[in-house]
Amino acid sequence: MNKTININLGGIFFHIDEVAYQKLKGYLDAIRRSLSDDPKGRDEIITDIESRIGELLSARVKDVRQVINQQDIDEVIEVMGKPEDYMVDDEIFNDDSYGSYSSQRSKKLYRDGSDRFLGGVSSGMAHYLKIDVIWVRLGWLVAAFGFGFGFIVYPILWILLPEANTTAEKLEMEGAEVNISNIEKKIRDEITEASSRVKHGIDEVSEKVKNADYKKYGAKAKSGSQDFVDTLGKIFVTLFMIVGKFIGVILIIVSVATILGLLVGLFTVGSLDFIHEDWFFQNSMMYNSSGLPIWVLSILTFVLVAVPFFFLFALGLRILSNNTKSIGKTAKFSLLGIWIVALLLAIFFGTRQFMNSAYDGTVTNTQELIYSPTDTLEVKMVDNKDISNNGTLKRHWKSEIIIDTDNEEKIYSNNIRLNILASDNETMYTKVRKLSQGKSRKDARDNADLIDHGYELNEEELRINGFFLAEMSNRFSEQRLYVDLYLPEGQVIYLDNSTKSFLYDVDNVQSIYDNDMVKHYFKMTAEGLSCLDCSEQEINIGHEDDSFQMKIDEEGVHIEIQEEGREKSEVKIDGSGVIVKSSKDTV
Repeated sequence: MNKTININLGGIFFHIDEVAYQKLKGYLDAIRRSLSDDPKGRDEIITDIESRIGELLSARVKDVRQVINQQDIDEVIEVMGKPEDYMVDDEIFNDDSYGSYSSQRSKKLYRDGSDRFLGGVSSGMAHYLKIDVIWVRLGWLVAAFGFGFGFIVYPILWILLPEANTTAEKLEMEGAEVNISNIEKKIRDEITEASSRVKHGIDEVSEKVKNADYKKYGAKAKSGSQDFVDTLGKIFVTLFMIVGKFIGVILIIVSVATILGLLVGLFTVGSLDFIHEDWFFQNSMMYNSSGLPIWVLSILTFVLVAVPFFFLFALGLRILSNNTKSIGKTAKFSLLGIWIVALLLAIFFGTRQFMNSAYDGTVTNTQELIYSPTDTLEVKMVDNKDISNNGTLKRHWKSEIIIDTDNEEKIYSNNIRLNILASDNETMYTKVRKLSQGKSRKDARDNADLIDHGYELNEEELRINGFFLAEMSNRFSEQRLYVDLYLPEGQVIYLDNSTKSFLYDVDNVQSIYDNDMVKHYFKMTAEGLSCLDCSEQEINIGHEDDSFQMKIDEEGVHIEIQEEGREKSEVKIDGSGVIVKSSKDTV
């Protein structure tokens, strides 16, 4: 029956039997004797070796109550290296238990804090990929300023990747085997480098001391300055800790609220897509031309937003408590990989959708209308009640999916603008301009040409469709239509109430607003449209501006001007001439 001993190796506690303990102790003593007499370098090497041994033993312990035995120590010694390889002479290691066991650790990805520009991510990746760090940093610059995602990925790697602090971690980062020889070499190199830096620093300080103006510095007060600086530093540290805890709480609250909102949104969208709800289906079809199903877009959105906020949540927990356990490297890198894949898919399909509307195209159709100028033409906007869902016909930019008379899905839109202009000849004609978008100029023109719109001249009525139909493939092309009606001089028209929302900045002699032009007769003159039956209130120009008013009636023209801080002035034009009045004089 062997005695059990509790030991601490690299901050990890183990239960080890007495025989294994004696063998491990003799191994460490033999290594210590083989090292130089420099206590600083020797102690640091022994500390790193103990940490490495603790890591190897921890990997073999499956239960906290498990006891380390002699076989475990033998396997650890073979991984770390045989003592005779390091000029160690001790009979305890001369038995036949050592075989050809060898272990080569795989390279691990760390941040290199000794060669960092920001967080050491680039240096760590350079070690892992065995390339010069300058190429990695150039790659990050391209990813950040060329594609944009570098600003997001780099901070995430900064958070996820641990920094290589111990000698064993630095050797793992460089892909070297973690054994006694490499640990000793690494530490001695670092000590030599540090000594060189210290020597260089001492030389600089000596030079400054030699050339210093002691009389100048001796005149400065020294009594309470250091205490004041120390106290001020403690105050700032306390304030930073309070602010840090507050930031941690904010990160947790915002992250949890965002992730819960995304979960609710994902469930809602998935449910609506599953039951094929008509309103949701139509709107999703109208604004999604990427080729991806709605549920895939929802998952991509969830991953792209939720994963960063999950890491912010973890960061908030770490800020509040240093004892918070990490989710593990495997889980971190798995989430990061999923997020990067989702980002690349979103960029690809987002670019594809954007390119579908990259160019504008226009198709213009001109057609003469055979009509006598002596007759009054009534202009109406009409709808098709068999396919339309509108209660009242009026112009708006939104589109919807309808089933046409041939039982096919079409895009239905009321985005039509009607203008009335003077004809450049003695004929009346229409000019219909169809506008659409596409991935090329030719594609945009082809999409515009496919827009289905019509009008009908019937006796004394010009019935213009207040809608147009387009193909489902062009649902993301922002299509619109302009109808220009050209009238010869002397032609009289009547604007039906249905044209009210479709009239688009129609010029007329009296400058009547578009909404006020309906239900009135207009005649095309050399100066433009002239209203034949408008009231004084409708002809009144600037009735919303108290500083300027104009009224035109059968008595003539009456203009009033009232500017703030000035006298009121009036202008009257009638059969007797022109009269200008003010509070002081009359002309």
